Formats: sequence, C-alpha cells, structure tokens
Amino acid sequence: MRRPTVPTPLESESPLACDLWLVPLVDVLCHSPDNPFAEELASYDKALTEAGLPTVPVFSYMPGLSGDVAPVAGFDYDALHFLRRAYLLRLCGLAVTPVDELGGDYEQLLEMFEPTAQQSHLVWHYDHAGAYVPVDFAAPLATDALLDGGGPLGSTQGLLRELEFVAPSLGIDPSNPPAPPAPPARPTTLEEPAPAPPDAGGPFARERHVWLGLHTAATRSLGQGSMIVFS
Repeated sequence: MRRPTVPTPLESESPLACDLWLVPLVDVLCHSPDNPFAEELASYDKALTEAGLPTVPVFSYMPGLSGDVAPVAGFDYDALHFLRRAYLLRLCGLAVTPVDELGGDYEQLLEMFEPTAQQSHLVWHYDHAGAYVPVDFAAPLATDALLDGGGPLGSTQGLLRELEFVAPSLGIDPSNPPAPPAPPARPTTLEEPAPAPPDAGGPFARERHVWLGLHTAATRSLGQGSMIVFS
C-alpha cells in the first residue's frame, strides 16, 4: 500500500473556505442508477471489506428524518489545521497553545508524531476532499484506491471520540457544547476566502468554530445515517 502524505494545509494569502456536507445514506439515493456518489461509495465499501469491516450502511428513506444532501458547516482550512494541531498536542501530552498562523512547528509536530497522526481520524484526512462514514473502526483507512481519490476514509464515531477528547483544551464541555454556527448559505468554491467565525473572542476562537462544525456534522451523521463529505 502506498504511504499517504502528511496532510498539510493548502497555501494561500488568505484563509480559504471549506464546506462540510451531509449525504444521507438512504436507499432512494444509494440504489439509484443516477447516484452521483456511486463511485466513491463503491471505493469505500471495497476498503472496508478488505479491512474486515462492515460496508457503508444504507437506510430506508424516511421523509422529514433522513435529511437532504446539504452543507452542514463551513470554516477555513487554516483553522481546521489549528484544531488538528491542538489535538496532536493534547494527545502527545504537550501544552495546547494558541497560534495566529501555521508555521514550521505544525509540520514538525506531524513529522515527529507521524505514526500517532496516522491513527487519528481528525488529523489523517485531506482538508479539501474525502469522507467520514458512520462505521466504527479504529484508524483511518488509506488504500491506494482511496489515496488516488478523496484520500483516507474516516469513521464518524472515531472523529466524534477525538473531538470530545480535545474539547476541554479549547474550553468546550463536550457533554454540553455551545450552539453550533449556522451552515453556509450556499456552496463555496475552492479559491473562495472563508468568512470570519462568528465567535471572534478567546485565544482558540477559530479552533472552537471548526470543532463546533465538525461536532455538528458527526452527531447528525450518526443520528440520521449520513456520511460527511469535505468540499
């Protein structure tokens, strides 16, 4: 299996927007010949099966409960890596300190603790593509086919556990988190600057904003049977 590259951020003069979408895993979509996610789901099923895991679940469509294909959260790429940095620091027993911009310390952290990073659903994931599925497995899957597509496949359950682990370092009570930010009003483009987070106060404001978006996506993914897609 090809070795995945360290997931470093996209380079830009200003923070770029990243959208998270929920895709309901329902029969009327997954079994449709016009399913736009058919190729990705087949790749995910193959990787899960090769790892001895259940395939992506498909649920019966329930009007009003299954949800639609729609954006659930939005944030900037740099802030996503700020959160990943905070998680790695906490996991490795180091002080979680705020940063204003990404520098060499983040890449050095990834290189020093790469085996640990590769086991993380939050960290070992592309920042502009890829998915999380509601199947519980220990570490991200990274087959050659996945790396040629959207990158490592993450577990929603695994992502949620890691978000709950890092939450106290950001001043968040994972059992009673703040209200999530509103989802994007429209899809954003890859080169579009990200809007400023509504919570502008505190040293971890941007990390908290991403945490709330990911947490909302993960809880809804499990609650309504959806996969989370980066865009």
